[in-house]
Amino acid sequence: MSVNWISRADRLKALPTYVFARLDELKARAREQGLDLIDLGMGNPDGFAPEPVIEAAIESLGKPQTHGYPPFEGTASFRRAITNWYKRCYDVDLDPDSEALPLLGSKEGLTHLALAYINPGDLVLVPSPSYPPHFRGPLIAGGKIYPLMLKAEKDWLIELSAIPEEVARQAKILYFNYPSNPTTATAPREFFEEVVAFACHYEIMLVHDLCYAELAFDGYQPTSLLQIPGAKEIGVEFHTLSKTYNMAGWRVGFVVGNSDIIQGLRTLKTNLDYGIFAAIQTAAETALQLPDSHIKQVQDRYRERRDFLIQGLAELGWNIPLSKATMYLWVPCPVGINSADFALDVLQKTGVVVTPGNAFGEGGEGYVRISLIADRDRLGEALLRLKQAGIRYQPEVFA
Repeated sequence: MSVNWISRADRLKALPTYVFARLDELKARAREQGLDLIDLGMGNPDGFAPEPVIEAAIESLGKPQTHGYPPFEGTASFRRAITNWYKRCYDVDLDPDSEALPLLGSKEGLTHLALAYINPGDLVLVPSPSYPPHFRGPLIAGGKIYPLMLKAEKDWLIELSAIPEEVARQAKILYFNYPSNPTTATAPREFFEEVVAFACHYEIMLVHDLCYAELAFDGYQPTSLLQIPGAKEIGVEFHTLSKTYNMAGWRVGFVVGNSDIIQGLRTLKTNLDYGIFAAIQTAAETALQLPDSHIKQVQDRYRERRDFLIQGLAELGWNIPLSKATMYLWVPCPVGINSADFALDVLQKTGVVVTPGNAFGEGGEGYVRISLIADRDRLGEALLRLKQAGIRYQPEVFA
């Protein structure tokens, strides 16, 4: 029962349906029809968190102090683990007391950062396509989005020189993400240097999402924004344990960088939540201290799946370049069909779930994102179903 005089806030009316919620509805309907779904839609890693991580959480559960409210700013030991990890991986020095803040996953932090810093009408630069919270958070805060349209022929890199002068002068924040979700694009260190110089010149806050830093292949080493001189004066960087450590459901991540920016986010969060359950923070500490051999195993797993799926798609007409990082493939739709219709057609005909590119903004139209979250047997089954359904990449209209 609903009452017609109860209306939702305008901030909700401005938001389109969250694509993953819509996908869940379609998947549920497909399962009701008896389809065996191969879900390659969400970036939801398969398998368990590493055994030492699980053991650390179980041990922590046996301590009475674990079950009380955690500190708003996270435990001191978890913050130290974060800053030690950054020093080890990127040779970046951070103060664990002021330049690191644990989060309930990076999605939460990215969105709440927008609420902490964006006033209604503020102009925010966001690449298109991009991870939805990069533009949905600013929309919820009442900001105006200026989409930076990314192009395949430019390797999906932001063209700073294409941003109009008047837009750059008005902009308050620039969100960006390399290695990129959804395009899998990577950026050289020179690009980060250009972004920092651009932001300093126009006095723009930088928000970099580094959630796929460890999922890098073939010798590629991603750059941290905070490795660039001057970046910490104007920016912050987000990270999550969801992908590398199979901890998506644990909801734990962190932000590091400029202490003033982080303090603003912390102030907002003290009014919204009580932080991360202490057992999860203990487990996250353990994850960040795992040996490099764990990271190599994860990289090898996704690299093998990448190679297998790219080879299989090539037999169906797709020429997908080898991605240097992330757990995705960014795949063009057949000519003559948009991304939502293509994803729906694939789901209905094969039971394979992929994410339509327009879920990531206007710039994602014409593509679908495929997540490498199933083993080779299931990926092989997905390829077989595509072949049997006659789904190929070809210049004529898809039928």
